[in-house]
Amino acid sequence: MRDFILHREERMRLSSLNAEQFPALTTSIHWGLIEAEFRLNDIVDEKLVSNISIIPFVGDQCVVFQLDNGDWELPGGTLEAGEPYMDGLKRELMEELGAEMRSYQIFGQFYCTSSALEPYRPHIPHPHFVRIIGYGDVELVADPLNPEDGEQVVAVEVVEIDEAIRRFQKQNRYDIAEMYQLAHMLREEAEQSGEDQVF
Repeated sequence: MRDFILHREERMRLSSLNAEQFPALTTSIHWGLIEAEFRLNDIVDEKLVSNISIIPFVGDQCVVFQLDNGDWELPGGTLEAGEPYMDGLKRELMEELGAEMRSYQIFGQFYCTSSALEPYRPHIPHPHFVRIIGYGDVELVADPLNPEDGEQVVAVEVVEIDEAIRRFQKQNRYDIAEMYQLAHMLREEAEQSGEDQVF
């Protein structure tokens, strides 16, 4: 099993993320029984992946979606049994946004440890797992699928980055607000340097 202690090289990479600019992403995050640490990293160990998410863009704007409880949320979710993570992301995009993916670039992962006695789902790695986060271009092609056993989406909007950040901050989701901010910054840097996004 992968050692979840930050090695010196990883600490060096993590230090390049400005703690003043990204305070939520540079400290431990607690999601219920899960403790997570964000690291800039695009090397994926598929055996440890439980979730995948995307900061989606349409042109220079980003996409946000709202659930029936009023919360704005980060697109993505938990993989199904035996599902490759890129297939999971494509499925989640149709379910939550009614979108097709045009490009995707991984920029980080949340290294998670669960204190639960059993995994969230039987096929999910436990107690250590990773949640992949990336950005990419999408095309909104339909209404969200809203499967009966999933979250119910009531709104999908294309907004300026500042508006997306404001919405997440307003509901005290500083982690998601900072993910959108970081994705926007990294995407602009990649476009300026002429780097291609990976699909």
